[in-house]
Amino acid sequence: MNRESVDARLLGPLEVERDGVPVALGAPAQRALLARLLLDPNRTVAIDRLVEDLWGEDAPTSAVKMVQIHVSMLRKQLPTGVLVTRSPGYALEIESEAVDLVRFDRLHTEGRAALDGGSAADAADRLREALSLWRGPALAEFDVPFAALESRRLEELRLTCVEDRIDADLALGRHGGLVGELEALVERDPLRERPRSQLMTALYRSGRQVDALARYRQLRQMLSSDLGIEPSPALRELERRMLQQDPTLDLAAALCNSGGAGRRTRATGPLKPRRRTIVSLGAGWAAAWTPSRRPCATALRVR
Repeated sequence: MNRESVDARLLGPLEVERDGVPVALGAPAQRALLARLLLDPNRTVAIDRLVEDLWGEDAPTSAVKMVQIHVSMLRKQLPTGVLVTRSPGYALEIESEAVDLVRFDRLHTEGRAALDGGSAADAADRLREALSLWRGPALAEFDVPFAALESRRLEELRLTCVEDRIDADLALGRHGGLVGELEALVERDPLRERPRSQLMTALYRSGRQVDALARYRQLRQMLSSDLGIEPSPALRELERRMLQQDPTLDLAAALCNSGGAGRRTRATGPLKPRRRTIVSLGAGWAAAWTPSRRPCATALRVR
């Protein structure tokens, strides 16, 4: 007899399906226990660790017994053999890809590798697929010690994936459509430098050099007045290149790889006739050559 399939979702409100049918997971404490085990699928989580993660320093003397009761109740809702006892605790024996967080991590890793390898189109597709798994804030429903820490960690992973996807879109010449999204990201976290540098780049490539430099000055003023520090060397270097109108900041064409590294597409930016370029992403930046300028070290002319 085939084992029933389980699909578990952590990236938003906790959801579990059993052969495609939603599972009623019971009281908040049971749901919190299941969420904690889903963070480490197929790995044993010691019962002492579960007690600490669910109650912290306020654990009652009956905490171990309460965990055992919650496990018993969850086993009634899950297929046989999924929630198992393994000394010194419990484990969820489940297909790793059945957990949305595991799929997200895999897709993010694949997208990042494609971006580093110069396949911006593949990267954008993988990273968008990864981000589509998110249905809302992770673990927001739980008021237990582990949830606060893990929710911050997962949100940081999500933001990094968003920033990687934006790098891919910048490499594909989609800067015009990114400005609004990046403005919102910068407003949400004004001291986070990566989206600010991406915003500066998108503005610059959209012909808004003054606005791009204004975003830099805004950050420099905040850092100086609030923390007494300067922007990072990388951001200062970006400002310098913009002030000098460094031609390698312009994006006239992009590498678009939909089927493998090296596939080329027509330019998406303002480009003179019959001119195409291959773009090397390097550390997340794309560089291009226009006919009136010397090619940068990483740009190759395609005849």
